[in-house]
Amino acid sequence: MSRVRIAQLSCGPEYSGVQKEINDAAAAVDAEIFFPDIRLADVRRNFTSFGLNVRSPDLKLAIARAKGLVEGQLEADAVFIATCFRCAEAAIVRNELRRYIHENSTLPVVSYSFTERTTSGTLLTRMEALTTIARRRALLARERQEGLTMGVDSGSSTTKAIVMQDNRIIGTGWLPTTEVIGSAEAVMATALKEAGVNREDIQAVGTTGYGRFLVGEKIRADLIQEELTVNSKGAVFLADCQKGPATVIDIGGMDNKAISVQDGIPGTFTMGGICAGASGRFLEMTSKRLGVDITELGPLALKGMSRNVPMNSYCIVFGTQSLVNALAAGNSREDVAAAACHSVAEQVFEQQLQEVDIKEPVIMVGGSSLIGGLVKAMGDLLQTQIVVPQYSQYIGAVGAALLASGYKKFQSGG
Repeated sequence: MSRVRIAQLSCGPEYSGVQKEINDAAAAVDAEIFFPDIRLADVRRNFTSFGLNVRSPDLKLAIARAKGLVEGQLEADAVFIATCFRCAEAAIVRNELRRYIHENSTLPVVSYSFTERTTSGTLLTRMEALTTIARRRALLARERQEGLTMGVDSGSSTTKAIVMQDNRIIGTGWLPTTEVIGSAEAVMATALKEAGVNREDIQAVGTTGYGRFLVGEKIRADLIQEELTVNSKGAVFLADCQKGPATVIDIGGMDNKAISVQDGIPGTFTMGGICAGASGRFLEMTSKRLGVDITELGPLALKGMSRNVPMNSYCIVFGTQSLVNALAAGNSREDVAAAACHSVAEQVFEQQLQEVDIKEPVIMVGGSSLIGGLVKAMGDLLQTQIVVPQYSQYIGAVGAALLASGYKKFQSGG
């Protein structure tokens, strides 16, 4: 299989020492980073026609390269856009280039705001997703699960397993992640028991999540896949919208994912987060501070008014301080719960959702999608009705089972 060629459009990584990390992350997934060649005359022409009056020569070059890719003058399998998080001008260009490429080509594209501390490990999942989309579009476009397959999602907070048979979920398993292998084996046993089948009956297994490689090697999985493509596939399947556009939002325990999907295939995506204050971890801390189980936080928040409580969860430390201050000031638990949900939704909107094109339906998945107050807060911000499909908390396992069912056929050209 030939190496995936990823066109890099960037400003600044060579000065900050990040370029080596970008190259290493691409090499780890058997991809090649390259800088598209373009003539000086094309730089002047393309930059002028694009309509952004930027000062940086590197940004002008990035714009010209983007135009060349869209107009077919340059060949690439995927696009990686990278700019320094300190530069406001670069942030505008990065967002406009991402939208322009996504709307005018079929190239998968991811944009990233790097710091001097960015490592290849930080970039690995993004590079893996880009190469998966480039290499396996036919697999990602499959709409049905066939046979008897299993998906295992070894996440940072929870481990999930799903057994599917001929497009139906027949067994589930869920546990907090403690010991990675032990948690995976336990949820697999639960899912198999509920499905009424044995491990030997399973025809294909897929793994995803933070522990996907460790678990995948242990159970000899047929497919080991990063979360971005897996979650998008599982989301549109469960929401019954595999045709047309959709937006997938997954607010996780450690990081968040926002994915723009077209016909079941991710187009643009982003993951990460500035701080845990914008993740499900902050909501877990909120529920403990309020003395309720995390499952009770959503109904509690739906009874409150977020505007009654000032909340800053940009940083989890300041967010916790806001919680303490709000309760000490005599605010109700309902209002505090609503404010916490609104704060997380607002941070995700500002940090992640600016990096993708929001198109309806908007599908929320993951364990946080079961927190009704968070779903309402996100819907209010986006001014749309959020879709939360059945089994949304098992999204990664569902996607892994779906993709595993077609992976052997894909390998053999079927």
